[in-house]
Amino acid sequence: MSDPNEPGGTGGAETDFRNRMAYGDYLHLEKILDAQEPLSASPDELLFIIQHQTTELWLKLVLHELGTARDRLAEDDLRSALKHIARVKHIQEVLTQQWSVLATLTPTEYAQFRGDLGNSSGFQSVQYRAVEFALGNKNERMRGVFRDHPGNLALLTAEWERPTLYDEFLRYLGRWGHDIP
Repeated sequence: MSDPNEPGGTGGAETDFRNRMAYGDYLHLEKILDAQEPLSASPDELLFIIQHQTTELWLKLVLHELGTARDRLAEDDLRSALKHIARVKHIQEVLTQQWSVLATLTPTEYAQFRGDLGNSSGFQSVQYRAVEFALGNKNERMRGVFRDHPGNLALLTAEWERPTLYDEFLRYLGRWGHDIP
């Protein structure tokens, strides 16, 4: 039997997946890695697509964490709520830092494929709007932007109707005897 730590070895990693779930299957990597479909011949468009797709994945997690934090506040579990809020803070740091990769794209390089994107814009990110709603910046007009997309409108409407993180925190304070105006 060969030593897994030798060159060419597996380092102890499992390599027989016949009866077990594989890493790529669990993460649906085939679906994710096939989700980039550049519209232009520009080699820089892939950077743009991946930047925005990863942003959307992080926003999905932010929404999940904010929802969990609100649930924990409603259950008077402040410690757990704060853990989820701290996680959101770290995700926001990652989101901010990852824009430095996109900043390597020059305006000229961006212009090579921007026209192929039509009128699409990050302004149309429903998850970004949902995060705004969850944090208290609820703007009725933003729901109207998604009126032709029932799934997106449903997400925003649910966030519109749900108490914000701030609302849940005030309710928590009120239940613990603090005067809330």
